Amino acid sequence: MEISGSTAFYAGLSTIQTGQNRVDQASGQIANTTIERSVTSQSSEVQVDRLRSVDRSQQSDLASNMVEMAQGKFQVEAGVKVAKASDEMLGTLIDTFA
Repeated sequence: MEISGSTAFYAGLSTIQTGQNRVDQASGQIANTTIERSVTSQSSEVQVDRLRSVDRSQQSDLASNMVEMAQGKFQVEAGVKVAKASDEMLGTLIDTFA
């Protein structure tokens, strides 16, 4: 008898990796936004007025990036649960047929 439970295990690992990539990308965008703000904070008064509207859009970008990070966290947690359940099920099957 062939036991092929590895597909669920690898699906869990793939989900973990996708979640980690999502968190990495969102955190990188947050870091870039922070760097841009520090550079613009050293600008003149004329530029400050013009950049205030840009700050509003960056705030929404910050919020969306924080949501992406939370989604990545939940995606990793779900992947861990799938991989763990698959591993436990495979161990149970092996114990049953051994």
